Amino acid sequence: MAISPQSFPPRKRRPPVSSFVTPKLSGRNLLQSVLELSREVSSFMPLQFLQKRNSLSIIRKSKLIAILFEELIGSPRFSFYSPSILLCFEEMYIVLQRIKALIEDCFNGCKMWLLMQNESVAASFHELTVELSTPLDVFPIKEFDLNEDVKELLILIRKQSSQTKVYIDPREDSLKQEVLAMLDRIKREIVPEHSKLAEIFGRLGLRDSLSCREEIEGLEDEVRNLVDDKSKSEVVALIGLVRYGKCVLFGTSTTSTSNFRRRKSISEMTVPSDFRCPISLELMRDPVVVMTGQTYDRESINLWIESGHNTCPKTGQTLAHNNLIPNLALKNLIAMWCRQHRIPFETADGNQKLNGVKTNKAALEATKMTASFLLNKLSVSQSMEECNGVVYELRILAKANSVNRACIAEAGAIPLLVRYLGSDVASKLPNLQVNAVTTILNLSILEANKTRIVETDGALNGVIEVLLSGATWEAKGNAAATIFSLSVVHSYRGKLGRKTSVIKGLTDLARDGPTGSRRDAMVAILNLAGDRETVGKLVEGGVVEMAIDVMSALPEEAVTILEALVRRGGLVAIAPAHSAIRKLGLLLREGTDISRESAAATLVTICRKGGSDMVGELAAIRGIERVIWELMGAGTVRARRKAGTLLRILRRWAAGLDGQLMEGYRGTTVTPSRTTLTT
Repeated sequence: MAISPQSFPPRKRRPPVSSFVTPKLSGRNLLQSVLELSREVSSFMPLQFLQKRNSLSIIRKSKLIAILFEELIGSPRFSFYSPSILLCFEEMYIVLQRIKALIEDCFNGCKMWLLMQNESVAASFHELTVELSTPLDVFPIKEFDLNEDVKELLILIRKQSSQTKVYIDPREDSLKQEVLAMLDRIKREIVPEHSKLAEIFGRLGLRDSLSCREEIEGLEDEVRNLVDDKSKSEVVALIGLVRYGKCVLFGTSTTSTSNFRRRKSISEMTVPSDFRCPISLELMRDPVVVMTGQTYDRESINLWIESGHNTCPKTGQTLAHNNLIPNLALKNLIAMWCRQHRIPFETADGNQKLNGVKTNKAALEATKMTASFLLNKLSVSQSMEECNGVVYELRILAKANSVNRACIAEAGAIPLLVRYLGSDVASKLPNLQVNAVTTILNLSILEANKTRIVETDGALNGVIEVLLSGATWEAKGNAAATIFSLSVVHSYRGKLGRKTSVIKGLTDLARDGPTGSRRDAMVAILNLAGDRETVGKLVEGGVVEMAIDVMSALPEEAVTILEALVRRGGLVAIAPAHSAIRKLGLLLREGTDISRESAAATLVTICRKGGSDMVGELAAIRGIERVIWELMGAGTVRARRKAGTLLRILRRWAAGLDGQLMEGYRGTTVTPSRTTLTT
């Protein structure tokens, strides 16, 4: 039975041809492997829309080769092959591997990009056909007892393979020129004719919303895998064209559309701790190193410095200068990780780029046309289901890159989206509220859009309403993420931090929500804590108690928030943190490097500002001195320094109570209440 395109696994980037090797076999096993591979290739169906004739020709030749090798296996000389004959088999195996890889890549690849590469793909088919004849030319046919039909078959394959010429289908070449002409018209801001667009998409097999979405995802993969900027720019233009055609020809889809390859959001994944910025706890897009050797995301550390800080957030050391050195090695590792997990990786300079590529004029105009088409449709849509489909398309479009975000916002999307944030919409169609707030979140990533959102009547209040009473945890979590995104702007951070409703919504979500939403809320809280005037509001709103409650489940996030509050909040934050001392002591023993570091720093601040009662509470933890000693030997640089400070505080406290500086505390009573400090 012939194999259809759907029979292949999801497309993967092929290794270089030089990596194809023959199995370490000889004699019968090697011949059997070549036979099985030729049968596999011969079972493929020819390509349906592009390169049909070339693929059909090479598949037919593979069928003839399979017949030849079936006959060879039955030959009396089967077990007595010379090294030269085995070399022919090995070469044949490599060529068949490459043929298989080429056909699979064409089956699973992007049709638009395959069309643009029409000549080079046709040349690849020709090259492999010629290479197929090489081992056959030197094959010692006279040494085998083959019947005349098989000998004639071998001669036929040799002749067909050696005399073939590069074939470029004139219809495919014409289709390519039509696509290029359409992109040129789009570049000149001429809206494509729907009938012509439908004809092109039909000839490429893009006949519904699902096939277009798969095509877009495939093209996005190509952008990530290509090295040449010009080629990347061409693919980005094709993405814009397919996205526009999808919306215009096949309407909109909703989150209920399934079966296409779904990308996980970052909140759904466990991001390696080394890839998270110590300030925002988010995946770093542009990691940079400060003078202390610590790495931060450029945007976060710039905001820290612009807020008036002159110290390293992790080590507390004074920064002699504010030079930021790009951490290119880490950035490459993060980009590779994102590619493996199908997460869009957009750098900080993405405002002028599409998928990391400088803006292509055709892609830009196609995006503007798509945004205008969707917003016009949203303005006249009657049913909520139809509106949901349009908003979902805007959500996907805004997620892609910053150029898209700019186009959508400039077209007037934000006031229209505000309509769907209210509880009345959520009660009727929860997904519409989720899609609306997520679209606003995606738009807010662009710096210019933060101002648009805050200044749009009802937008900020709408996001806060979703945070407080959203229909789903996803809606609440994305509202929290929007608060975080907006609070990156220092002036908005204070404005948001003064709103009791914001603090309540974030605190409730951090305490009661699912893991992904809780993290969104806690990152937003941490950002708000960067404003000293807001810290008091956060403490009054119960954020300290919340951090203590969730410390067991989310230790890194909780202890980082606690550290920020007790450091900036003074005594008003120290008092409610009293009950956290034992949990912090446990983190010193069992936590991750990040949580142990933050726990040590938090305990230092609590003990310094909280007085002897706080130190006594720490001293009462069994084995605490041994834990501190271990941290001094095996913790991070900052953790070791903070642990040393903690040890000095404990010893001064003990010396003050006992009237002498004590060298050790094993079995020694140090308070009237018989609190015992042991090692």
